[in-house]
Amino acid sequence: MVLRWTSKALSDLSRLYEFLAKANEPAAARAVQALVSAPTILLTNPRIGDQLFQFQSREVRRILVQSYEIRYEIQESDIYILRLWHTRENR
Repeated sequence: MVLRWTSKALSDLSRLYEFLAKANEPAAARAVQALVSAPTILLTNPRIGDQLFQFQSREVRRILVQSYEIRYEIQESDIYILRLWHTRENR
């Protein structure tokens, strides 16, 4: 399995860092580091996340990391990190 980040997920990561850094830059860096490292568990356990059945023909799942949701998709031998956001965000 290979872990791949979509451009939207990378934009989400940047957006979250910018938002958090306004209040506490070291905390923002720690949060981003946790979000970047957490999906590595998917390389050995790709189906650990909850499946999101509203994406019928695709295998889209989610994991929660602290107060953040990470959505990902399994495609053959690739895992795509699709989006991430704080669970308090209106999504």
